[in-house]
Formats: sequence, C-alpha cells, structure tokens
Amino acid sequence: MSGPVAELLVTLGRRYVRDAPGSFGKGRLAARHLNPYLREHPRRRVVETRSGARFAVDTRDLIQRYLYLFGVWEPHLTSWLRRRLGPGDCFVDVGANVGVFSVLASQLVGDTGRVVAIEASPDFHRRLSQQCRLNGCRNVRAVNAAVSDGRRTLTFVLASSANTGANSIVPYDGPAESTFDIEARPLPELLEPAEIAAARVVKIDVEGAEGSVVRGLAPLLDRLRPDAEICVEVTPERMAALGDSPGELLRTMTDAGFHVYRLANDYAAESYPAALGGTPGIAVRLRGPVNAESDLIFSRVDAEILP
Repeated sequence: MSGPVAELLVTLGRRYVRDAPGSFGKGRLAARHLNPYLREHPRRRVVETRSGARFAVDTRDLIQRYLYLFGVWEPHLTSWLRRRLGPGDCFVDVGANVGVFSVLASQLVGDTGRVVAIEASPDFHRRLSQQCRLNGCRNVRAVNAAVSDGRRTLTFVLASSANTGANSIVPYDGPAESTFDIEARPLPELLEPAEIAAARVVKIDVEGAEGSVVRGLAPLLDRLRPDAEICVEVTPERMAALGDSPGELLRTMTDAGFHVYRLANDYAAESYPAALGGTPGIAVRLRGPVNAESDLIFSRVDAEILP
C-alpha cells in the first residue's frame, strides 16, 4: 500500500510505537509494517531522540530509520553509556558513523568533558559534524581518520546506503555503492594526552577491523584511568576475513587486566519495544567463546554482572 492513506497510517503507527505506554503489538507493527515501509518510502526529517538530541535523518538507512521510529539506536548500549559517563569524562568513539553515541556522550560529559569522534568515511564525517552543530556540541572533536595497528592506507567499501553502519575494509566482491581510500593510524596517535588521561569509555565499532584497532590500542591500556572501560562490537566472520579472531582480541585485553562482559544487542525491529520497556544495558560476565556478533565490555571490575 502506498499513497496518502499509507503515509497517514505509518505516521500514526510510528506515534504509537514511540509514545504509547506499554509494548503491546509494537514489535510486530514495527517489524512487519513500519520498518519496511520507511526503508522503501524514505522520509527525511529532523527528529528528537529519547535523550533530547536532534538528528537530521534519512530513513533509507537502518540507523537513522530506528532513530526516527524508536527515538534510539542500540538501547542496551545507550542505557549502559548513560550509567558510565558523567561530567568531566572523556568518551572516545571509534567508528562514530553519523554521531549517535558521540552526541549522547556530549550531553553526558558536559562542558568540562570531551568527546573524540573518529570516523573514516568523509561523507559520514560530514554528517557527524552536521549533527554536532545541530545539537550545539562544542565539546566534540570530530576526526576524519581510520584506526588500525599501524600506519597504512585502507580501502573502505559501502555496499548499500540502506545500512551505512556496514562501511568496512573487509574484502567484498559484490556491487559497491561507494569506496574510498584513507590513511590509518593507531589510536594512541590520534588522541591528545588530556583525552587519554580522562578517557572513561572507548567504544570501538569498526565492522570487522576490531582486531587491528585493539592491537594498536594495547600500548595505551596501562595509561588509562583505573575505571576506564572498552566497548567493542565483535563480528567474528568479518574478523576472520581479515585474518583475526575474537580469541586473540580477548587475550590482549585479559592479559592487560580486563574482565570480559557481554552486553545484549539485537538489531531486529521487533526487539526494540521490549528492550525499551524493560531494563536495558545489563552487561553479564562472558562465559565461553564468541561465536556471533556481540557487544563486549572490557572492565577491570571483577563481577558476574557489571554494576
């Protein structure tokens, strides 16, 4: 169905999913109707997130579509960051994309804090800078750079603008929407001494290149503050395509004195209403190997559930 009636129904459905109390029927409505419709019939709007930030979105893209539909991207990580970051902290966002977590962190760390938003894609870096201006984020330093374990030129491929979060250096033989080359550097070379000293959370989301980013980060780990925590979205299949493994990454972090926790993460539209209506952001001690895409939290805190 398309046309004015469909547009009206989608508008009403979105309002129900975002604003009505409870979660009855919301997951099914979002997954079966609203999410596919907004992908195929994109809307371009400035919307307000649940944290009060404003984002210019295009609902062709998964991340921006969920911001429009639910007012949040990755509710578990969002909730966890809210409990972690406070005034004066520094948040390092490696793979910042259009700035969802950088803008959130900017609100949380306040005028005395700092956010370092690192994004390799020139296009996404421009969008990130736009979102920061839209929200008056004067405490964000946006860096257009790639991160690795050494200085080298990397080629990034974006298969489709339907998911800008999948921009990756993993070899890809299919049709590509865009490619670009950029010089990569280890993370310690991209951070200022004051940012290293104040870093409370380092978030790494680099679509398969986690191994090289963490290897480059390793010499910095003993210089971080005692309560610093590292959040890494690990994608085993993409890591394997680059000759890396989650096991090696875990050994690097545990050898440096960090314990490993898993944070729930589900990209399915039907999961969002339940997550938002429950208690999101609980990180549980990791037991066993990492066999699927996972959000891992590395902390010096030794517990079964990360407080």
